Amino acid sequence: MERIYFDNAATTSLDPAVLEAMLPYMTEKFGNPSSIYSYGRESRLGIENARKSVAKILNAHPGEIFFTSGGTEASNTAINAAIRDLGCKHIISSPIEHHATLHTVEHLHHEGVKLSYVKLLPNGHVDLENLRELLAGSKERSLVTLMHANNEIGNLLDIHAVGTLCKEFDAIFHSDTVQTVGHYPFDLRNTPVHFITGAGHKFHGPKGVGMLYINENVRITPFIQGGSQERNMRAGTENLYGIIGFAKALEMATAQHEEHSKHINDVRMYMAEQLQQHIPGVDFNGDLKGRSLYTVLNVSFPKTEKTEMILFNMDINGICASGGSACTSGANAGSHVIQAINNNPNQIAVRFSFSKQNTKEEVDKVIAKLKEII
Repeated sequence: MERIYFDNAATTSLDPAVLEAMLPYMTEKFGNPSSIYSYGRESRLGIENARKSVAKILNAHPGEIFFTSGGTEASNTAINAAIRDLGCKHIISSPIEHHATLHTVEHLHHEGVKLSYVKLLPNGHVDLENLRELLAGSKERSLVTLMHANNEIGNLLDIHAVGTLCKEFDAIFHSDTVQTVGHYPFDLRNTPVHFITGAGHKFHGPKGVGMLYINENVRITPFIQGGSQERNMRAGTENLYGIIGFAKALEMATAQHEEHSKHINDVRMYMAEQLQQHIPGVDFNGDLKGRSLYTVLNVSFPKTEKTEMILFNMDINGICASGGSACTSGANAGSHVIQAINNNPNQIAVRFSFSKQNTKEEVDKVIAKLKEII
C-alpha cells in the first residue's frame, strides 16, 4: 500500500545527502573527539566545523552554539539555568507550550518557583499586553519561556516584540524554536533572546541531536554533570555523526529555504481549500491566514461516530497524521493545545504537517479517502 506521510512536524525523513555526510563519521572517522591523537583530532575538527557552520547560518558566534541530544534537553538546560544561575524567581509561560517546556516549568513550580501563564487571544496567539502586565507586576526577576512556532496549530510568535519587552523589564527570554530552526532565517546577533533551541530531525536531519544557543552575555553552569565536553557545558561523549548530520541538514535547509517554503505552503493551503470544498463543517485551528508556520495545518472535523475513529481509519488507509503532539501520540489524552484554544466537545482536531517531499497529488488522494471515511 502507498503510504502518505503528513506528520512532518513530528519528524522528517533523513535526507540522503545528510546520510552521505554522516557515513564517514560512522565508519572510518570514528575517533573520540576528546582524544589527542589523529583519530580524535579528525573528529574534533568535524564537530568544530559543524559548530561554525550552524553559527554562521544563525548569525551567532560559534562559542554560543552547544550541541545537545535534542530540543527537550536544550529547553531543560535553559529553563533550569535561568532559575539556578540567573536569579529568576518567576516563570512566565503559556498553556500551549510543548511538554518539554510545560513539564519543566511545572516541576520547578512544585519546587517553589512562582509560575504565571500568559493569556491567549481567541486565535491562539499570545496576548502581548497581558505579558507586559505580568512582567510589570513581577517583584522578582522573570524568565519568559514562549515557543516561536506552536507545533500543533502553527501560530508564530513575534520573537522580537517579546524579546524587546523582556529587555525592558530585565527578564531572561528562552524561546523553543524547534519548529522554526531549519525552516526560517535567524539573525541572533540582532534578536533580543538569551536561549533558543533546535532539533535535527525537524528539517531532514538525524534524530537524537539538537542545539542550544546561549547568548554570549549569559553565564550558566552545566545541566548534565561529567566530563569537559562542549566547553564544559554538556558532559558526555559527543554524538559525532549526529552533529555532522545536523549541520549538513541545516546548510541544505537554508540554501533551499525560499523554494521549499513556497512549495510547502502551496501544498498546505491547497489542502485547506480542498477540505473546505469537499468535507462539510471543517474548520481550522490557529491563525491559518495570518502569522503561521507554513508546514502545519490543524483541522477540526465535526464530531460523529465516523470522525471519532478518523486517525485509526486514516492509518489503515496508509495516511500518517497526528491528533495532537506526536511526542505523546500513543496516549489518547487529547491535545492540551486544542483544549486551551478551542475546547469544543463537538469537534475532532487532526494535525497535518508537510515537507518538501509532499505534493498536491498526495493531498487529492487524502481528500478522496477522507470523503470515503467520513
